Formats: sequence, C-alpha cells, structure tokens
Amino acid sequence: MPTFKLDPIDRKILAELQADGRMTNVELSRRVGISAPPCLRRVRTLEEQGLIRGYHADIDARELGFEVQVFAMVGLASQAEADLSSFETRARSWPLVRECHMLNGEIDFILKCVAPDLPTFQNFLTRELTAAPNVASVKTSLVIRCAKDTPGVPFEIYEARIAAQG
Repeated sequence: MPTFKLDPIDRKILAELQADGRMTNVELSRRVGISAPPCLRRVRTLEEQGLIRGYHADIDARELGFEVQVFAMVGLASQAEADLSSFETRARSWPLVRECHMLNGEIDFILKCVAPDLPTFQNFLTRELTAAPNVASVKTSLVIRCAKDTPGVPFEIYEARIAAQG
C-alpha cells in the first residue's frame, strides 16, 4: 500500500510529470485542471515527501556512442549484511553500472551496465567486477535490442487499484 494518501489531482500531477518532466507549471496546471499557484505547491509537497525524486533527460545512449549494454548477474561468496552493503557501495562507484538491484534466489545482484564498446566492458568485467572482494561469480548477457524501456510506474493500474479500494 502507498505510504502517502494521494488525491486524484496529485496522481494526475505525478502521471503528467512522469510523461514529461519539462513542462511548465502553467501547462501542468492546465492539464490537471487547477490554477498554477496551488499546482506548484502540490509539486513542491510531492518533492518534499520524496515521491518526486528528481527530473532527468531520457538520453539515447547508443546515439552518443555507448553501443554496448550488458546485464551482469553477480553471486557473492557471503550474503552477510555488511558484505551486501559493501558491494552496493562499490557498485555505486562504478560509472559503467547504471542500475544495481539486489535479488532473491540464485543471483544476489543484477547490474545494468553501459559501455562505448566491448573492450571497455571486458576491461571493467575483468579488472573491476570479477576482481571485487566477495564476488564469487558473474554471468553476463549482452543486450541485442530493447523492446521496451518505460521508466516510472503504470498509473493506469494504480488508478484501478485505488478505485477498487473505494
């Protein structure tokens, strides 16, 4: 369940900003059906609550020459909390790692990596990732193509869930 109670206007604001974070407050207020000053106050409140964590440009990595995208499945020798936290800290420091998720099951972490070419990724793999303390295994899968990459949350399902709750 959501931590915050959001009314329909707050949900519309979040959905609109998720689709286009660059729109002006005036445009946003028009789309959600309220005047600009209360719309801006609501956005600021959503930011303060941590529901809006930031605003980002959707960069086309391949157009910038980052041709290689790899998912690396990492198994650690120890799953003690200190070892898990240590790996997370290390993963945050690697520029090629764009996402790091801890999983349950056979794999401890999955990393989404982006590199300009295969030699750059291979260098990272051998000199950084597999050489890192507590790393027991690494399996990699090279991305051939992306069929879907939609950030954020599916607001249409969120709205249906809220409606079902009454």
